Amino acid sequence: MSKPVKSSATATDSVAPVADPYLPGSGNTGYRVSRYELDLEYKVSSNRLSGTATITAVTLAALGEVTLDLADALSVAKVWVNGRQPARFGTSAAKLRITLAAELPAGAALVIAVRYSGSPRPSETLWGEVGFEELSDGALVSGQPNGAPTWFPCDDRPTAKASYRVQISTDSSYRAVANGALVSRRARSARTSWTYEQPEPTPPYLVTLQIGRYVTRRLPDSDVPIHAVLPARLTRQFDRDFARQSQMMELFVRLFGPYPLAAGYTVLVTDDELEIPLEAQGVSVFGANHCDGRRRSERLIAHELAHQWFGNSVTVRRWRDIWLHEGFACYAEWLWSEHSGGRSAGEWAQHYHQKLAVLPQDLLLADPGPADMFDDRVYKRGALTLHLLRGKLGDEDFFALLREWTTRYRHGNAATEDFTGLAAGYTTVSLQPLWQAWLYSAELPALGDR
Repeated sequence: MSKPVKSSATATDSVAPVADPYLPGSGNTGYRVSRYELDLEYKVSSNRLSGTATITAVTLAALGEVTLDLADALSVAKVWVNGRQPARFGTSAAKLRITLAAELPAGAALVIAVRYSGSPRPSETLWGEVGFEELSDGALVSGQPNGAPTWFPCDDRPTAKASYRVQISTDSSYRAVANGALVSRRARSARTSWTYEQPEPTPPYLVTLQIGRYVTRRLPDSDVPIHAVLPARLTRQFDRDFARQSQMMELFVRLFGPYPLAAGYTVLVTDDELEIPLEAQGVSVFGANHCDGRRRSERLIAHELAHQWFGNSVTVRRWRDIWLHEGFACYAEWLWSEHSGGRSAGEWAQHYHQKLAVLPQDLLLADPGPADMFDDRVYKRGALTLHLLRGKLGDEDFFALLREWTTRYRHGNAATEDFTGLAAGYTTVSLQPLWQAWLYSAELPALGDR
């Protein structure tokens, strides 16, 4: 019988290709995952997670060993590969390493089942705590950019998109929310099992799990289903703060193209305060502090909704291109303001250009570096770049470009060069001076005429 062994770094660590230099420890090579099936149990009172992850993949090269990303807080009890126990397996340095009983050729089917358990906790990263986190009465997952391994074994990189089935059993007094459509809810004694199906290709960092004492409702007046999940005590505040969510959806569908997910959109508000909202595929998570009845977080509501197109459906191939997520979502804030009677996008551009002008001029938008990939300058300079592009193309061609972008790369991955190449087809004038000034130069350019 194969037994788990605690592998030493010198015995098992080998030089392997780095999936992304911004997160050199994340991601794995040699195979491509097509589906994850998670069958889990979570005990809120003790913060105990246990269950089995079944990973369906195909080998891309001949493999004698397979690695998966998995946080050190989780212990692996058993592993099966194509129904058989491997020669050995072990965990170290946030990796599960599996030595196969026999080498698999390229193109072979690969089904890995991992039984594991532990008390999950977020990972400490350059960007703060990321991953599975206890709330005062429940739990949440904030996966961006490398938090998925804190609760399931995976190939944690943005290009590793797959479908998911998440089944989670927890105390019946709590509601569990994951990505996709709720396909089953079974109550047995004091526990309830929730099963969600997410068919659209999704990278691990955008898979989420939210557990709390929540009520649910469907928002009216939207062709795209919008569901709200929140503590009952915040219902009145929610009705004011999120009153225009359906109108935002209507605007963004018109400007950006069809909403990319069949199951619709879920807005979840936790009973705890959160520093910033959290995005996931088909789900946005806000803190109680974003739901105070004063409508002070409407720009954030627009921002998170826009990520369903820019970041979640169309996802970067490399983290260096994060402006394709955050610059676009930030510009969506300005577009919503312009549409809803607030400041115009041009006024917001003037406002934030003045703010950026007094900040350090040492950031390349197209390659900000890992420490600065979530710096606010990426968000605002990215939005300014889009605003200047809108001025060059005109509204008709600019929004046609955005719709082609979300269609061509729907549920896929793209890079800055893909966007600039696509944009070139919408004008007879060279856009290279714009890209050089705003994407590839650190100094903040003048705003221009728009």
